[in-house]
Amino acid sequence: MSLTHTGSGRFDVWAPNVSAVTLLANGQHYPMAKLDTAPGADGWWSAPDAPTEGEVDYGYLLDGDSHPLPDPRSRRLPDGVHALSRTFSPGDHDWQDASWQGKDLRGSVIYELHVGTFTPEGTLEAAAGRLGYLADLGIDFVELLPVNGFNGTHNWGYDGVQWYAVHEGYGGPAAYQRFVDAAHAAGLGVIQDVVYNHLGPSGNYLSRFGPYLKQGDANTWGDSVNLDGHGSDVVREYILDNAALWLRDYHVDGLRLDAVHALRDERAVHILEDLGALGDAVSAETGLPKTLIAESDLNNPRLIYPRDANGYGLAGQWSDDFHHAVHVNVSGETTGYYEDFQSLAVLAKVLKDGFLHDGSYSSFRGRHHGRPINASLVQPAALVVCNQNHDQIGNRATGDRLSQSLSYGQLAVAAVLTMTSPFTPMLFMGEEFGASTPWQFFTSHPEPELGKATAEGRIREFERMGWDPAVVPDPQDPETFRRSKLNWAEAAVGDHARLLELYRSLAALRREHQELAGLGFAETTVEFDDDAGWLRFRRGSVEVLLNLSEQKVSLDRVDGTVLLSTEEVPAADNGALALGPWSAAVVKAQ
Repeated sequence: MSLTHTGSGRFDVWAPNVSAVTLLANGQHYPMAKLDTAPGADGWWSAPDAPTEGEVDYGYLLDGDSHPLPDPRSRRLPDGVHALSRTFSPGDHDWQDASWQGKDLRGSVIYELHVGTFTPEGTLEAAAGRLGYLADLGIDFVELLPVNGFNGTHNWGYDGVQWYAVHEGYGGPAAYQRFVDAAHAAGLGVIQDVVYNHLGPSGNYLSRFGPYLKQGDANTWGDSVNLDGHGSDVVREYILDNAALWLRDYHVDGLRLDAVHALRDERAVHILEDLGALGDAVSAETGLPKTLIAESDLNNPRLIYPRDANGYGLAGQWSDDFHHAVHVNVSGETTGYYEDFQSLAVLAKVLKDGFLHDGSYSSFRGRHHGRPINASLVQPAALVVCNQNHDQIGNRATGDRLSQSLSYGQLAVAAVLTMTSPFTPMLFMGEEFGASTPWQFFTSHPEPELGKATAEGRIREFERMGWDPAVVPDPQDPETFRRSKLNWAEAAVGDHARLLELYRSLAALRREHQELAGLGFAETTVEFDDDAGWLRFRRGSVEVLLNLSEQKVSLDRVDGTVLLSTEEVPAADNGALALGPWSAAVVKAQ
């Protein structure tokens, strides 16, 4: 869909909700005039006498208001989301990635990181200094949590209100381009997490300009984005242009689409289908793969079916069921949404079918949920899986990681399950060395009343879940942010270093034995014994053996070479292999 308005001037703005607009540019006032536009795109304003060159600080005065508002399409906000925009030309960057060939999702490993807590400095420049480490680890894609403009100094990124800007505290858009260049030089693709389902609570001026939101139609975070109501043609173009900004102007290799279940769209062509088509179009233009991945707990494989099979044509979607099955079977935690996942039978089903709930009853939801995946339409690699991620850690009361309560053996088994699964594994920063630092929910809202409401709401949320409110950290306390930063020194010592070497070995094994990621759903066979606590699954000639219990187990019919083990294992004796408590081995058949 393209509704590009007539003129496309440097400071053109869509503001159908107002009767007069004045551009404030470098301290000068420029009255704006309405443009003649195509049907469905009315409400555009232009300033024909505005500056045509040079860096400009600017904003918009709506209906005679004396306070200028930033551009909804701001590329830079050097003084924050309440202040003037600044022009930025992405074409000025001298790209160094002409030899970059891109990466496919299939066979890849993703590493999810938050720029502000990945390094002590919390900047894109500092993160770029760690790219060699990630390449050595065996990572293929770096997935950045949202970097767009938000109010305050630090935030998870999901309170963004300026989708076209890069947070200045991270270095701004020029630093972002340098980061992508550096990633490509290191052999790493970049996936950018984008949020199109809601806006943050501070600095959101979009409704002053036009019907970007549907008043009274709320999702979990507030008013829904207007995807199908009056004026929604331009709102959808706003989203698609933003996706194209990352994929084209910033050379990003893919997008992670946040919480797509909150995209309320009743049109015959869903916005996700439009996004899938856009990704394919940019891929065709550039000759490079462009990967779009949906975060979804709907267990609806239509997201990843081809568009000619009535799907949305996305490259991937998350499988929360995999995370839950692994979490329960290594931790023993069975409360809340983990209740349905407390058996190896569940883990076996997820390994084979991708979902547990594919039409079955979900006790957490109190209804039947999901639908089966049509294995003739997609490969297992289209499911992105993990044993930890920012949500599953950060949305716990204290932001505790698995490494803060589990043994090395339990962490190793979780690592083997994730990295040898038929799906696309994703790691959360620090997971690979069993980081002891938590990853907690943090905000820095400058408005005292908003900060107070956020902290109190967090406590109420966990009281309902049975957590002691006294242990819930204050998201507004700067220490909550500081303690969530990785401690890189521990990666080189003890079991931290041991786990890191295991992850490196697993990534190398995945590359060397492409059967793990290269076969279809039907090529996975699984056996298990819930009482004894073992599970084994095979992909082609590679078999993964796991002991998820405190007791030693002996598995028969093991014939081949041990490629990897989390503990020393004796040679197979008459086709039997002994596994110690909480251990795993990967075997290549003769």
